[in-house]
Order: sequence, then C-alpha cells, then structure tokens
Amino acid sequence: MKKNMQNKDRREFLKKSGLAGMAIALAPSFIMKNAGPHDRLRTAHIGVGNMGNADLEAISSHAKVDVTVLCDVDATNLAAAKKLHPNAKTYSDYRVMLKEMENEIDAVIVSTPDHTHAPASLMAMNLNKPVYCQKPLTHYVSEARAMKKLAAEKNLVTQMGIQVHSFYDYKLATLLIQSGIIGKVHTVHAWSPKSWGYDGPEPEGQDPVPDTLDWNLWLGTSAKRPYKKDVYHPGNWRKLMDYGCGTLGDMGVHIFDTPYNALELDVPRTIKNECRASNGFGFPENNVVTYEFPATQYTTETLKWVWYDGPGAPNEHPDLVLPGEPNASKKEKKSKKKESVKDKISLDAKIAGAGKLPNQGAMFVGEKGRLLLPHFMQLPTKIVDGKYVDITAEIEAVSKANNIGEIVRNYESEGPKHYHQFVDACLGKGETTAPFSYASRLTETILLGVIAGRFPNKTLHWDSSSAQFSESEANQYLEGEYRDF
Repeated sequence: MKKNMQNKDRREFLKKSGLAGMAIALAPSFIMKNAGPHDRLRTAHIGVGNMGNADLEAISSHAKVDVTVLCDVDATNLAAAKKLHPNAKTYSDYRVMLKEMENEIDAVIVSTPDHTHAPASLMAMNLNKPVYCQKPLTHYVSEARAMKKLAAEKNLVTQMGIQVHSFYDYKLATLLIQSGIIGKVHTVHAWSPKSWGYDGPEPEGQDPVPDTLDWNLWLGTSAKRPYKKDVYHPGNWRKLMDYGCGTLGDMGVHIFDTPYNALELDVPRTIKNECRASNGFGFPENNVVTYEFPATQYTTETLKWVWYDGPGAPNEHPDLVLPGEPNASKKEKKSKKKESVKDKISLDAKIAGAGKLPNQGAMFVGEKGRLLLPHFMQLPTKIVDGKYVDITAEIEAVSKANNIGEIVRNYESEGPKHYHQFVDACLGKGETTAPFSYASRLTETILLGVIAGRFPNKTLHWDSSSAQFSESEANQYLEGEYRDF
C-alpha cells in the first residue's frame, strides 16, 4: 500500500465525514458552557452491544447523565438498549447521528470494534465533544497520535476504557513500585492465556447478511468484504487483522497499564514478536513479544518487557517461579484448551491458589526482589530470595499517605468509578486518569507489538521522534486506507 494513496483516502474520508476545516482552538470553559440543563451531561453512545452495553450501563449509572442518543449497526443491540433508555433517539450511522445531534449532546462514548474507534472518535472530537473510547484506543499507530494531538489542541476531556485503572489494587501497586519496594525495575513479565487469534485460512464464499445488521456500516472505513456468519460479528472480530488487535490489544492493554503507568514509560525502542508466520488475515494464536524501553527514574538503564499470550501462556521462566511452586519438571502442564468467547470476555478473576501463578497478571523484577500483580482484584505480593515477604506495613503506609481508601473487592461498585470520573471531568469536577495523552502512548506500545507479529522473530527498531521503523517494510502497517462508505 502506498503512503500517498493512504493519505489521499484519509483526507477524502475526513472531508466527506465533516471532520476537516473545523476550528482547532478551544477555550477551557467550553465544556461547562455546553453542558446540558442544570449541569447535566447528555451522552451519545456509538456501539451498544456486548462491551458497549456495559459502557452504557456504567455511564448511565451516574446521577447527572442523560442518555440522549443510541447508535449501533445491529438493530438487535439497538432495540435492547432502547428498552433501557426509551427516551433516547436511535441511529445506525454514527456520521449521520453526530451531524444531526451535534447541538443536543455533550459527550460521546465510543464502544465499537477497534477499526471504528478512531474514525468515530475523531469526528466527535472535531465537533468539540469530550470522548470516552474503549481500549485499545485505536487500530493504527497514526490514529493514536492523531487523537492525542486533537485532544490537546481542543483541550477536550478524554478517557480510554481501561476501567481497572481506577481499581484499588492497581493504584496500590503503582504506589508501591514508585516507593522503591523492590528497587529499580529491570524486567517486567506480563501474560494472558486468552487467544484472540486465528491460525486457520480465510473463509471462502459468503452468507446472507441478517436483516438486523447493516454490514456496510459495520465494515466502516475498512476494506469491503463479504459477510460470513460467526466469523466477524458478533464477538470474533478481535481475532482478525482488519478489525481487531489480537489478545495483545484486548487483555494486553489492561495488564500493561499498571506496570507502564507505575514505571512512567514512554514508547519502546525495540520490539520482537516470536510467533508463527503472518497469514495476512488472523492474528497468531500464541505470541511472545519482547520490548526494550529507555530508562526512567523507576527502572535500571534499560527495561526488558516480555508479554506472553495464547493457550498455555506464560512460558516457563525462573522469574515466574513462586515460593511453594513445584519444580518445573514436576509441574502440571498448563492447559492449552481454547477458550470460548464467553470465557474470553468473562470478568471472573480466577483467583489462583497458594504457590500458583495467577491466570493473568504481571511480575515486576527489581534490584531488591519481585512484585507479583495478579489481574485483577488481588493484592500485589513481594518475593525475595524465593520467599514471600510481608508488606502489610508498606501497604498501610502508601495507602494512608496517598489517601487511596479501603480495600474493595466488588466489581459492581468499583467498575463504574472510571466512567464516573469521565462524567465528573466533563462537568468540571476533577480530571481523568487515562486521558488520550496517556492512552495514546500505551496504545502505541501495544500496536508496535501487533505490527511485529507480521515479522516473526525479527527485532524492529522504533524511532518515536519520526514515528517510523528503521525497517522500512514495517512502516506500511502504521496506518491504513480508509474506505469511502
């Protein structure tokens, strides 16, 4: 794909979608001036099925939110959401909705498949609307940078949908690492056995499009493709290169978040993905991605970061052996059974027993020991010389010093906090903790690992200042062509 053609297609999409030619500057007082009556927030929701339904529920649980518009390409999803919010107007095309409802909404929530995150968000932001966008922020690196730039230029409230970012355990782990509990960190291991990958062939033929689905709008800016039942919609799009970002883009964003935030990392210098050869259609079902990051005040001279995903993850490593765990030769083999879509989107923390590595999580390795952070809703634990160390006093000290409150183990009460933080910020009360200025860097890091999967076992070198790889053949995947739909 040629870069000049990509840029031309992108410019045409922006022009036809009403994104071009709008004012860049925005006074800080804009949001309160345009808030709904009595300082309420009128919200528009783009994508209301599956995770979009959860986002809708969480946002609307705020006492000062009025759900004003619902938009989805699937009429079944739209009808279900309409039952919950009978006064909301409904649309199938977000472009039409934003143009027609511009003066009747105050903020936009984007909960679509990944490939539509940036097109929908950028259009809303160019209309001066604060945006809450699901993770990963974008499908392409170029889009992440564009969203960061636009949010800054317009001084907009933004938040990426990584709701566990606001959970007690993650805030605690960040404070413990920054307090020096294990000294400077030299390695991070992070893992998830989920498999949003597909190693099979591209399906042949086509199936009738359900009457309830607008397939053209679902495809959006991506290339035209025939519909196949149960391959793309609903649920399985994360596996496929044109629409999702694999397990790395799904669970990786959540699990990367705390170590990335705690260590105050920027984007990596090198990336290598050990996986099968790219088939151009589905992401590999198993990946081991190794990043090297430049130093920060909380790391050694360089930081090595290893991500493992897919059935059987993580790979065995001395850094991941826990006190009381059997020797590697006697350990039970980890299951390589593929999970169902229901399992993959489950919020069950799957708490591990003593001496067992959690199903998903991260391990910080520092100069003075290791800190294990399960995903999610479990306290971090410190390990030194093969033994657990009591850190009760350290937890109490950082909790008190930073006023992070009491330990809470209730997803229903904790989950909405991240969403409510966005609503409050839109109404002029406080700030968000995962704005696009942060989310874009985290997403860029994730996406660089995804791109590396197209060049298995090859180290790619990333120049953040020019936003280019030294390996020129990889640069074509930093952005995509926008279809006129």
